[in-house]
Order: sequence, then C-alpha cells, then structure tokens
Amino acid sequence: MNTPFTLRTLAACAALCSTAAMAHVTLPPGGAAAGSDYDAAFRVGHACADAKSTTGIRVQLPEGFTLLQAQPRAGWKLASTPREVSWQAEGPQAALPGSERAEFVVRGKLTDKPGALYFKVLQSCDVGSADWAQLPVAGSSEKQALPAARLDVLAPGVAAVDVRDAWVRQTVPGQSGTGAFMKLTAPAGARLVGASTPAAGIAEVHEMKMEGDIMRMRELKDGLALPPRQTVELKPGGLHVMLMELKQPIAKGSTIPLTLRFEDARGAKSALQVDLAVGAPAGAAAAAAPESHGHMHHN
Repeated sequence: MNTPFTLRTLAACAALCSTAAMAHVTLPPGGAAAGSDYDAAFRVGHACADAKSTTGIRVQLPEGFTLLQAQPRAGWKLASTPREVSWQAEGPQAALPGSERAEFVVRGKLTDKPGALYFKVLQSCDVGSADWAQLPVAGSSEKQALPAARLDVLAPGVAAVDVRDAWVRQTVPGQSGTGAFMKLTAPAGARLVGASTPAAGIAEVHEMKMEGDIMRMRELKDGLALPPRQTVELKPGGLHVMLMELKQPIAKGSTIPLTLRFEDARGAKSALQVDLAVGAPAGAAAAAAPESHGHMHHN
C-alpha cells in the first residue's frame, strides 16, 4: 500500500528540518525598488537532507517579475521559459558541494506595484530534493520548514538596503560626540551619502584608520560605496557614522532614531530610518569606538 501523500509530506518535512533550520534558498536581504531591473541572486549554501551536493536548481518566476536574462554557470545546463529557469549540473564534478556557497542569478524587470514577491525553488541533490515553496499563511506566526524565497518590492524613496545590528556607543555628560555602527547590505548596490538624527546637530559618514602610528579620522565626503550583494560593516576602529554636537547624553537602555540617506547607480535618492540601540550587541567589539574628535587626528 502506498503511503498517503500527507504522511509522505510530513515525513519529508521532518527529514529536512535540520537542514531548513540552518539555511534556506534565499534572496539577499534589503529588497529592490519597484519598477527597477533586479538581479535575483538565489543563495545556496547547503545540500538537501542526507545529501552531499546540489545537482539542480529550478526557479518559478512569479507574476510581477519579467525575465530579462538568466546567468549561465560553467558545467551546468541552463534552460528557461518566461515563467521558469533551471540549472542542472552536467556531472558529479560540476555539482555544488554542501559545504560551499553559490549564487544562481536571474535578471528581471520588477512590477511597479510595491509588495512581496515569492519565488518557489526546487533544489535537487545527489540524494533527494527540497521544494522551497511554502507561502506565508495569513494570521500565522509559525516558522515554515520550506519557505519560498521572498523579495520585498519597495515604494519609491524607500532604500533597498538591509540594516542589521545597529547600535551607538553610550556617552557621559559633557561628551560631544560618539559613533554609530551597523551592517549594511544593498542587493543592487548603493552609496551611503549622509545621515541625520534629532539626537545630534551633525551626523557624518567617517572612517578611522592608522597612518603610521597615528589614528586618523576623516569624513567620507563622497559617501560610502555598498557593492551589490556584499555586506559592509561599520564598526569601532573603522567605518562609522559620527554623531557630533550631541543634544544630551546618550544613556544605556535607550534607543536613538537615525535616518540614513542613499543614492543608487542612477543617482536616485532614498532614505531609511533605523533605531540605534545604545550599547554594543552581543559579540560586537566596543573597544576603540570613536567618542569625540578630541581623541584623534581629523583630516
């Protein structure tokens, strides 16, 4: 007797839970601007459960994404239709080992309508497969074992940049400046060109670096480049947002609003507001964070 479909499905999900908990087939965080050309780079960094390598990737393209071009991969056979793109390894040596990461890239034109798009991805492996195709259930907060890859299509003026681990160093009475830190990822690339906050009279994008035996800090007057799909970390002793002319001490336990301003390759401007937690998050290095211009040379 054949196992009922529901039982087979549950068994497959259970077998995949350990893999799904570690990583999914995803798109870079940060979203993309409505109406723009977008490189959908599907990230694969694991094999299916009990498998050693990925041998095939098949992506269903949702309404709202018009295919322009699929990027070939050496050693893989590429096939496409207006609604589907697939890559198939031509042999075991071309397969993607489970310990390695890779991107499978599809370029397309996005809808002018802001909202979420979901790409269903079938990952085939040397043993079994994983169907990343589950869509969100309205009203449910339960995490899905096999979620489809999500892309947030953003309204004009909203920056397509993902901001994580944003924090600012606390200050003491009389201190005039401090630094803000975070991790920035722009899927399509961007440039951080400015910042502002009601907590300070001036907010500038700075870098600190050693020149000989002197630590120097300077403003990046042309802004900070965020290469496509690469995370740029602002951290103590390096890149940071310098807050000067503080209006009041920044006390631990509070949050500070910060507006970040960006430009894309076409010069289109956008902004994003983040809340800075006061005090370094777990695992962040707080040493050498800039406190004020008086502690170092400024170019």
